[in-house]
Amino acid sequence: MDSPRDALERLHARIEGTMDSGRKAAIAKRHAKGYRSARENVAELSDEGSFIEYGQMAVAAQRMRRDYEELKSATAADGIITGLATVNSELHDKGSSKAALIVNDYTVLAGTQGYFHHKKLDRILEVAQAQNLPVIMMTEGGGGRPGDTDALTQIAGLNITSFSAWAGLSGKVLRIAVNNGYCFAGNAALFGCADIKIATQHSWIGMAGPAMIEGGGLGSFKPTEIGPVDVQSGNGVIDIVVNDEVEACAAARKVLSYFQGDLRDWSAGDQNTLIDGLPEDRRYSYKIRSLIEILVDQDSFVELKPLWGTAMVTGLVRIEGRAMGLIANDCRVLGGAIDAVAAEKTAAFLRFCEAQSMPVLALGDTPGFMVGPESEKDAAVRHFSDLFVAGAQLKTPLVTVFLRKGYGLGAMAMAGGSFAKPNYCVAWPSGEFGGMGLEGAVQLGFKKELDEQETPDARKALFDSLVAESYERGKATEAAAHLEIDAVIDPVDTRKIIVAALN
Repeated sequence: MDSPRDALERLHARIEGTMDSGRKAAIAKRHAKGYRSARENVAELSDEGSFIEYGQMAVAAQRMRRDYEELKSATAADGIITGLATVNSELHDKGSSKAALIVNDYTVLAGTQGYFHHKKLDRILEVAQAQNLPVIMMTEGGGGRPGDTDALTQIAGLNITSFSAWAGLSGKVLRIAVNNGYCFAGNAALFGCADIKIATQHSWIGMAGPAMIEGGGLGSFKPTEIGPVDVQSGNGVIDIVVNDEVEACAAARKVLSYFQGDLRDWSAGDQNTLIDGLPEDRRYSYKIRSLIEILVDQDSFVELKPLWGTAMVTGLVRIEGRAMGLIANDCRVLGGAIDAVAAEKTAAFLRFCEAQSMPVLALGDTPGFMVGPESEKDAAVRHFSDLFVAGAQLKTPLVTVFLRKGYGLGAMAMAGGSFAKPNYCVAWPSGEFGGMGLEGAVQLGFKKELDEQETPDARKALFDSLVAESYERGKATEAAAHLEIDAVIDPVDTRKIIVAALN
């Protein structure tokens, strides 16, 4: 029988075989691709010395076909590292900084999902739910693994609970997925279910890999032809694109911080420059992101899905250290009109904020919803209506600030469906309001008078005067005077007013 010291030595040797130092050939191959090892990513995500691992001794369920000693190293931890750690404890207290970490190890059977792999995943998800912990998952891998011959009590393995357990955490705990490299089939399903999805430029994400696609008679493709980043960021699958794994881990830590609490230390730009961001001519566009950067705490704006639904900006920000979700119209896209895709994007984001009990700041400048036959082909009615449903269901605090245009149903959608919905609905002095865009309203409402004009010049003169009259009637101060909005504010006071309204 083993002496206690012999058992301890064997334990150290077994653990060493699962570490990078004990798997030098596999790690060198990984580094040769310019990628980091799974354990290096665990260290990058977690605070130093805080990681407690679950299931480190696991190997692939292949003892019947492979030497057990080989499995200990070649299939270390069965290709998935799971555990608990603190993240951002330098910013937040120990309780708030606790998180669950799941990092797939591509050096083990291409990161595929096997029998014990799934059992480890299920175990840590149970722990995360029981302790109400956020989860960061790195998803690189090739999907299901057909070679686990030791699993004799299953046929297809379709009764596993990993996917339903992960999806079932939606709305209960924050789930952040991070990917670098190939992410196919089951791994892609996990990536897609997350609340926030981060990917490096060297990511390929698809619901099937090359073998499955070819096996289904759909053609032969290289893995780099399936779900590249430009495709998956342009269609809204990916929220944040970064250069490499180091930046991906940093982005995951930063995003997680917004849901761990407020920050005591913050700084902001010169609020007197906000008004300079608006052009003198109301018909001209401006850079909404530049205004956002001035308005919110410095370095706090994290945009989500910037290449999809581009008529709307969505993201995470802080004001005076307080975290909140942000939605804003981009007047450089469709003049700020909200199209079907932007509505879909915004409705999903509002539901996410509601699930995470995160307040929402809306910056409005829109002529309304995008309409017309082409818009209807994109299911405009369904998506616009869903945006109203998402706004109506919002219980978390909402503050809406109209920077300029606020017209029609689109403007109401920026206020949760009604100007009476937000905690505070205000406008800058440049705000203007109406049931529809001024020009369209004049053309529709005064068609008879305009048609009666004898010359094009006379028609234009009448049109311009009617637009000017409508503009005067719809000024922010008049809307406030008629109690359609709560106040007109000096842009320099926007930050403190938002904080006061949220409090």
